[in-house]
Amino acid sequence: MEPTPGTTGLDRTLAALRDPYRFIGRAVDRHGSPVVATRLLLAPAVCVTGAAAAAEFQDDTHFTRHRAVPRRVVATLFGRGGVQGLDGAEHRHRKAMFTGLMSADRVAELAALVDAELLRAARSWPVGEPVVLYDAFRAVLTRAVCAWAGVPLPTVDAERRTRELTALFDGAGAVGPRHWRARLARRAADRWAADVIRRIRAGRITPPEDSAAHAVAWHRSLDGALLAPHTAAVELLNVLRPTVAVAVYLAFAAHALHHHPRCARAIGDEAAADAPGGGYAELFAQEVRRHYPFFPAVAARARHDLLFQGHPVRRGRRVLLDLYGINHAAERWGDPEEFRPERFADAQWDPYGFVPQGAGDPATGHRCPGEPITVALIAAVARRLVGLRYEVPEQDDTVDMARLPALPRSGCVIRPLGPPPEQAP
Repeated sequence: MEPTPGTTGLDRTLAALRDPYRFIGRAVDRHGSPVVATRLLLAPAVCVTGAAAAAEFQDDTHFTRHRAVPRRVVATLFGRGGVQGLDGAEHRHRKAMFTGLMSADRVAELAALVDAELLRAARSWPVGEPVVLYDAFRAVLTRAVCAWAGVPLPTVDAERRTRELTALFDGAGAVGPRHWRARLARRAADRWAADVIRRIRAGRITPPEDSAAHAVAWHRSLDGALLAPHTAAVELLNVLRPTVAVAVYLAFAAHALHHHPRCARAIGDEAAADAPGGGYAELFAQEVRRHYPFFPAVAARARHDLLFQGHPVRRGRRVLLDLYGINHAAERWGDPEEFRPERFADAQWDPYGFVPQGAGDPATGHRCPGEPITVALIAAVARRLVGLRYEVPEQDDTVDMARLPALPRSGCVIRPLGPPPEQAP
């Protein structure tokens, strides 16, 4: 047994908030250990990084997700009673509902809906006027995912629902007014989604049987009971909200296309050749997920006293796994700060060494089951963007690493030079 380096004396919450994505990485570099003791939210905690740590972190016999995530994040981002806080058989059973929605055909259908909505939006953009792509993407994704999920979205409600779904992820880790708006948005979104669930069960809405709304409304727990309306609402939002959050990645994709024109040319050439899926655009999507910040870390609590990578961890101690640091580990990626989609040409990447949306097996563990959707949407939007005519005006598009979620400061502004082509790219 080795003593855990670090200290649990001085609370480091403010330091973590100032640099959320690099906080753990800098701590482990400073102490020369992949396991570091610290103090966060006025309680001792352990920060860990590396593929080996990610694999060990997934063991539900040693770690629980119950009460691991700070309450302010549960109250906004995840919602109370959602799949993220479950363990064991109950977690696997609930998770199967989500993975069952991710067939290749259904993912392709959502990507097509997003592409069609983006094309429709692009046709409405005034030539020569600035467009903030992050804002445009959020609206596009809200309309597309509601249609895909079988959730009615009247045109008059689209802007409000976009704003609410955005606030759930955009203000979850914030301090002050952004977080307060996220709390209010969670209450409104929960009421909206619960009403959708009740209307489905009453027969007033009949979404397709392969839709998320149908699956959640009629899902039964291990005891055979339907989910309570509030819990079902939370899980329906756990389909809608993460999809709208892909707007963060789409803004980063636009950022990458601008700063790496060779990638834009490769995607454009592939689209012009009508190349089948699985090509360069998908490699580009994976590199966007690796290179840019999304989730900084995930949390669990130790079920009992244990040794983690040879270091003692006390029962009940919160453990934070460094996602951003693993995706930028020099020993694995060689040149982690270089944007290079070709690194994913070898599909045999390690599910514990590439962890943009969690580690391990999404079907049985706590990795996000929506990864195929994320990749498909980034690839589809990248193909569409390279087919549009626009210029990128001068702006501050540096990535704000102190923000949660991180974003280009400008939101990625473009100026259309003409209407989009009628022919799909």
